[in-house]
Amino acid sequence: MAVESFTSPSVLDLVPRQSSRRSHAVFVTLQKEIVLGALEPGQALTEMELAQRFQCSQSTVREALMQLSEEGLVRRMPHRGTLVAPCGADDARALIAIRRDVECSYLERVLANVDGDVIDRLGDELNAMRNAARDTDEYRLSVHDRAFHTTLFATADLPLVVPILTRCLIHNHRFKILNSQPNRALEETAERHVPIIEALRERDLERLHAVLGHHISTIVDFGPDLTDDAAAASPQTDTDR
Repeated sequence: MAVESFTSPSVLDLVPRQSSRRSHAVFVTLQKEIVLGALEPGQALTEMELAQRFQCSQSTVREALMQLSEEGLVRRMPHRGTLVAPCGADDARALIAIRRDVECSYLERVLANVDGDVIDRLGDELNAMRNAARDTDEYRLSVHDRAFHTTLFATADLPLVVPILTRCLIHNHRFKILNSQPNRALEETAERHVPIIEALRERDLERLHAVLGHHISTIVDFGPDLTDDAAAASPQTDTDR
């Protein structure tokens, strides 16, 4: 079985590629399995077994594991090999707080640079999320959800900060998928992005800050909101919990 058969070409094309296509296919497949919990926290991953599974060289697997390590999804331990990274609540809280600070602190720059093309691209990502939700494809929805927020923040023109946000995003999604019981309906997850686009179209900084902050702070039900001003969002977003 060829490695490309493990992940559909459409999904491979959605995730930015930083390596050969063969290594990228292994990376995307393992990323998907870690995010969805098929590979559990603490599970050992060996290059030899993965090379046999994907019918590729160990160097190809090693390259994929290095990319996963850069995302924090695996831990390469001396004398212990590679382990799937933990997914604890304390880390999740910290990453959501960092993400909220990153996304919400530079919204004036976002509104200064946003144009119709950016809003159209966000609308495309929203429609892709809706399609993934209807197909009950939680991973594909996650990919488009992360692309939505990355596209929005990229408008602030702070390229050195983008990798921090992307790392927060994938771990936020992983924790939500593994720990939200029952998990939020997928179509509802997609629709949570509508108020963000509406606030952008209105160029309403105060509302954008409120709806985006609430959106991030209520990704996972930890109990009380992470922030005091999350309740400042409109009643429309309050129903999205």
